[in-house]
Amino acid sequence: MPLVSRRCSRLRKFFLGNVIAVMLLGGCASAGNPRDPLEPLNRGIYQFNDAVDTVLFRPMAEVYQVLPQFVRTGIGNFFSNVQDVIIALNNLLQGKVTDAGLDLCRIIVNSTVGILGLIDVGTEIGLEKHQEDFGQTLGRWGFGSGPYIVIPFLGPSTVRDGIGLIGDWKTDPLTYLEPTRTRNAAYGLYFLNRRAELLNASRILEVAALDPYEFVRDAYLQRRRNLVYDGNPPDEDDPEIEAKPKAAAPEVKPATPTPDKAPEPAAPATEKPVTGDR
Repeated sequence: MPLVSRRCSRLRKFFLGNVIAVMLLGGCASAGNPRDPLEPLNRGIYQFNDAVDTVLFRPMAEVYQVLPQFVRTGIGNFFSNVQDVIIALNNLLQGKVTDAGLDLCRIIVNSTVGILGLIDVGTEIGLEKHQEDFGQTLGRWGFGSGPYIVIPFLGPSTVRDGIGLIGDWKTDPLTYLEPTRTRNAAYGLYFLNRRAELLNASRILEVAALDPYEFVRDAYLQRRRNLVYDGNPPDEDDPEIEAKPKAAAPEVKPATPTPDKAPEPAAPATEKPVTGDR
């Protein structure tokens, strides 16, 4: 057991090191898209993640789908109930006391009547499921998203959301499961169930997207922006849009001197002194 614990500790440090390393590189490269200054590096990590997914994670998720639907639904509901703890805490940190109270009611109802969250009774009785995390909480309090990054094995993120992942991990009840073997099994089942839920989205991405990398990036950034502003984001400041009025401004200047040419009719007055001298 000590050996397994040390290996898991090294694995967690490896993932955390990847997150920090990619975030630190955010200011060291530049590309065409201002939201994605690390695009060459991000594309490389995206291709690596896609290769690992194709060889390992996707086949495992397809095998997992052999389980009956009600079993997979129960597993998904269980982990959703655990995530409500993180959601309630972040709603509280954002000052949404009412939403935090509703999240707490969901946890109590689903953990008792719903048999440890296996049945989502809360949604059935009108307790809405919210979506909050530490990345959104940082955005709520004015922290910018920072550059778009792709984290090895974890996928799309931003510098702000990458930092938020550390907070999510520290407040996730699964993090404190003992023994270590049980915690690792729980995390493995969680990620396997989550990957299985995204299989249909992966198929749509392969068919519909001309550039899957750009499609995932733009969809991720738009979704996260909507989540931070609770579905009502302000007008986005797009540098490319702002550049157009600046380019058009010089064309307006030639129109302003035209009123100064109005005094030209005074020219005939110069002829009067000439005739008077004669």
